Amino acid sequence: MKPAFEQFIKERQYLTNVTPATAEWYRQSLAWLSSESPSEEQLKDLVMRMRVKGLKATGCNCRIRAINAYLKWSGSLLRIPKLKEPQLVLPMFNAEQIRRFIAHRPKGFYQRRLHLLVLILLDVGCRISEALDLKASDCDLDNLLLTLNGKGRKQRMVPFSFELRKHLFRYTREFCPRPDMLVLGTRRGGHLDRHVAARDVRRLCKRLGFDPPARTLHAFRHSFATNYIRRGGSVFHLQKVLGHSSLEMSRRYANLLTEDLQAVHERISLLAL
Repeated sequence: MKPAFEQFIKERQYLTNVTPATAEWYRQSLAWLSSESPSEEQLKDLVMRMRVKGLKATGCNCRIRAINAYLKWSGSLLRIPKLKEPQLVLPMFNAEQIRRFIAHRPKGFYQRRLHLLVLILLDVGCRISEALDLKASDCDLDNLLLTLNGKGRKQRMVPFSFELRKHLFRYTREFCPRPDMLVLGTRRGGHLDRHVAARDVRRLCKRLGFDPPARTLHAFRHSFATNYIRRGGSVFHLQKVLGHSSLEMSRRYANLLTEDLQAVHERISLLAL
């Protein structure tokens, strides 16, 4: 990697305290740059190469954000404009599928760990990384609060339900005798790989009789956000629960279903007066 790129990443690590994951994101994004001081033509070519490689607008914008941060740091006046992203309906689980998850009665350590993971994702809407990082000491069963370690080393506390407390209490009492143990860790106490978790959730969906939605793990987050808004929660509270830095991101997650819009229209239609 070019010296200027390494210096940029080093300053981000030591001066702004970005996480190793963020540093790796910068490293992978800057690999698309062919020069430390790119011209406007080189930046256009960079975007073209991304598209030729098959990156979608969302994936390109992810890389563009990191590259623009570097360009600003380097003193360049050039910036890459973000690509227009299609506004798609976010994948979610429907009410019947959620009922099947809840009604599932797992047996043994692996099935119970998987079931608890699903219940946590449904109940608090956290990111998969946040769920997999949960330790027993992060679960305040008395006050029904989870302490989550979010993006950018941002910690937040979110409430959970009495129903989830039952499952957390039984599971942690049996499998997490020490407060420093990962709630959803491996048998040996290590981190559960998110790809293994995604595979197991998809298999569980099949066993319960339905096809998993696209971006299966993130679909839990979408489902939580939509249900939160549908049941009267405000988008401002949702922003805090989901750990978003901007309100716009929470609005994207809170897509209401067509039947919700239909129900509202029936109440406000001028023809129904």
